[in-house]
Amino acid sequence: MVEPRGKHVPVLLDRCLELLAPALDRPGHPPTGRTVYVDGTLGLGGHAEAVLTAHPETILVGLDRDTEALAHSGRRLERFGDRVHLVHAVYDELPQVLPKLGIEKVDGILFDLGVSSLQLDEADRGFAYAQDAPLDMRMDQTSGTTAQDIVNGYSAQELSRVLRVYGEERFANRIAAAIVRERAKAPITSSALLAELVRDSIPAPARRTGGHPAKRTFQALRIEVNGELSTWERALPAAIDVLTPGGRVVVLSYHSLEDKITKQAFAARARSTGPVDLPVELPGTGPTLRLLTRGGAELPSEEEVARNPRAASVRLRAAQLIEQKQGP
Repeated sequence: MVEPRGKHVPVLLDRCLELLAPALDRPGHPPTGRTVYVDGTLGLGGHAEAVLTAHPETILVGLDRDTEALAHSGRRLERFGDRVHLVHAVYDELPQVLPKLGIEKVDGILFDLGVSSLQLDEADRGFAYAQDAPLDMRMDQTSGTTAQDIVNGYSAQELSRVLRVYGEERFANRIAAAIVRERAKAPITSSALLAELVRDSIPAPARRTGGHPAKRTFQALRIEVNGELSTWERALPAAIDVLTPGGRVVVLSYHSLEDKITKQAFAARARSTGPVDLPVELPGTGPTLRLLTRGGAELPSEEEVARNPRAASVRLRAAQLIEQKQGP
C-alpha cells in the first residue's frame, strides 16, 4: 500500500470542531459518559483524529467506501484503541451500520463530500486529469461501473447529459461527440487521452479561463460512476434521523448540486409543517432542526484557501436536532 503524498490538511477543520463541540461535550449526556461521533466520509482520518483528540470521551464510527482509505486511517487512529470503529460502507448505509455496533443514536455527524486527497493524489485511481492512468474513478474499487465503462458504453446523448448536469459543462455536446468519434477507432482507456479529447473539443478562447479544460468532465464522470448525488439524497435524511436531540450534523460540499440537496433537506426540517393560520402550533408539526449557518452556506476564508487550496470551492452547512414540542 502506497503512503499518501504530502501532508493531509482537513478542510475547515477549526470550524468543524467548533460546530460539533456543543453536541459532543454535554455534561451528563449520555448517561454512559461517551458521546458518539460519525464521520460518514472518513478518508485519511484528519477530521476524525482532531475530534477524538479534542473529546476524550467520544467514540468514533468512521465510514468509507474506499478500502485503501480505511487502511490508512486505521493506522492513523490506532492509538485511540477501542474508541474507534471503522466500517467499509457508503454513507447512506449508516442506519444499517449502527445497529451492528449496538448504537441506536449519535451525537455528531460530519460529511466531507466529494473526492478525497488520497484518491486525487494516487495516479492509478484515474481521478486526476493531470496524470495518465486507467479510467477507473471508483471510490470503492471492489465493485461497480468504471469511468471507462461509461465513456465507451454511453450514447452521445447520455454522455452529454452527464457532462451538462453533473459537470455544468457548456460544451457537453461537442465533448460527447468527440468521445464517440474517438472510441469508434479504439476504446478510450487512458485519462490522458480523455483529457486531450476534452481540451481539443473546447474553443480556444474558453480554454484560457476557468482552470484545466477537463476539470468539469472528470468531475461529472466521477459523480456518475459513484452515484454521488442519489446516494447523498438518501444519506442526509437518514443521518438526521439517527441524531439525538441536541445532536449536530455538519456538511462540507464542493458541488452546487450537493449543496442544493443539503440546503433543501435542512430547510424542510427547519420550518413548521402545520397550518399557517392557526394561533398555536399543533403537536408534531414544529421544526425539528435549527440551522447553525444562517444566511446560506459558509465559505472558506482567503487564509484557509491559501493554506489548503482544495478548500477553494467548499460550502459548509450545519444544523442541530431540536426536541419536538409535545401537546399541552
